[in-house]
Amino acid sequence: MASDSHDFDLFTIGAGSGGVRASRMAALTGARVAVAEDGALGGTCVNVGCIPKKLFVYASHFADDFGDAAGFGWTVGDRSFDWPRLLANKNREIERLNGVYARLLDGAGVTRFAGRATLVDANTVEVAGRRHRAANVLVATGGWPSLPDVPGIEHAVSSNEMFHLPALPARAVVVGGGYIAVEFAGILHGLGVAVTQLYRGPLFLRGFDDDVRHTLAEEMRKRGVDLRFQARVARIERAGDERRVVLEDGSVVVADAVLYATGRRPLTAGLGLERVGVETGPDGAIVVDAWSRTSVPSVWAIGDVTDRIQLTPVAIHEAMALVRTLFGGVPTKPDHEDVASAVFSQPPVATVGLTEAQARERHGDVVVYRSTFRPLKHTLTGRDERTMMKLVVDRASDRVVGVHMVGADAAEIVQGLAVAVKMRATKADFDATIGIHPTAAEEFVTMREPD
Repeated sequence: MASDSHDFDLFTIGAGSGGVRASRMAALTGARVAVAEDGALGGTCVNVGCIPKKLFVYASHFADDFGDAAGFGWTVGDRSFDWPRLLANKNREIERLNGVYARLLDGAGVTRFAGRATLVDANTVEVAGRRHRAANVLVATGGWPSLPDVPGIEHAVSSNEMFHLPALPARAVVVGGGYIAVEFAGILHGLGVAVTQLYRGPLFLRGFDDDVRHTLAEEMRKRGVDLRFQARVARIERAGDERRVVLEDGSVVVADAVLYATGRRPLTAGLGLERVGVETGPDGAIVVDAWSRTSVPSVWAIGDVTDRIQLTPVAIHEAMALVRTLFGGVPTKPDHEDVASAVFSQPPVATVGLTEAQARERHGDVVVYRSTFRPLKHTLTGRDERTMMKLVVDRASDRVVGVHMVGADAAEIVQGLAVAVKMRATKADFDATIGIHPTAAEEFVTMREPD
């Protein structure tokens, strides 16, 4: 614990998922803890990320559900979509969650400060003109959308603004090839928007398994999303209410809204890190060691601001490891191996472990099992959609080192399989497991013939 010369044992800057968890759990050990936040509690995930995004994904699925109903004997009458109503309902839920976070912090005895916090020195934080001494300072300020310096970029919006658009556009251009771009392309298309997605590379979702990337591109095009790869934006022009996206090849895409989802940067500017001597990388990410400690011994950092793995559960995991290290008497390194993730695209993607390319690089000789099939549901709907599942196995140990899926309920299925991968299950273990029939998930335990 801190000496009496300190006001707090831990002062957290940023009340997102990682900052709230670290603050709350540290306080429950008896530590004196404060947290400062200049926005809404819950950070990106709660306010302009995972939660509202998933709610939008649910909303966008109803068009498919209505269309598929006829194959099962249902007649669906007139229908329409009310964007303002969705926004209002979403906002109400987010405000509820903001309140939940406040109650969790207050209930644990955490002192909350509303305002932007900056580091004055290695043990002093200033908020709204008041200075507070702390034995340890935790920076958990997350990330922020990064827009490139393209002429006319002021006519585009980031993912933050997408959650508050006053009106749903009839036509939209989504620029980017990461998970945010892919997810919003699916959301907007599902809500009836004509969507063109532009990506400067040859194939989107860089870093994912190639079979996942190819399968998702094919399925999105089947649905009617205009995917254009090797497409570089030269400038954006505005003509009245329209936006004209001019590409380097001279072609033009006209839309009512342009979303730029070309990456996020750690939110470190103006925190006083340079003054204190905290080392940051070229993109502003805070450099930390294996225990989340910065170059200044009393300053720590977790979550997206460190740009290790930008996922909410990872930030929470890092927070728990930090609390054990500082207040539990058990120095604990966060474990970033075999972290499962999902893209709530349409159809969705989920993955855990190594891609085929990574597995070949790390293990050399690998065995790949791959299955593509038409889901049972669509034998009656007539929808031309295929599911892809893939296992990557290290031949020497027979261990399943990668699991990949594109298809309905992918995230729910792969979450369970992530336990098996983390436990170093073998292909023989998968083969010995009896499937649940009829499900798509059973395919993962019935694949016998390698590619």
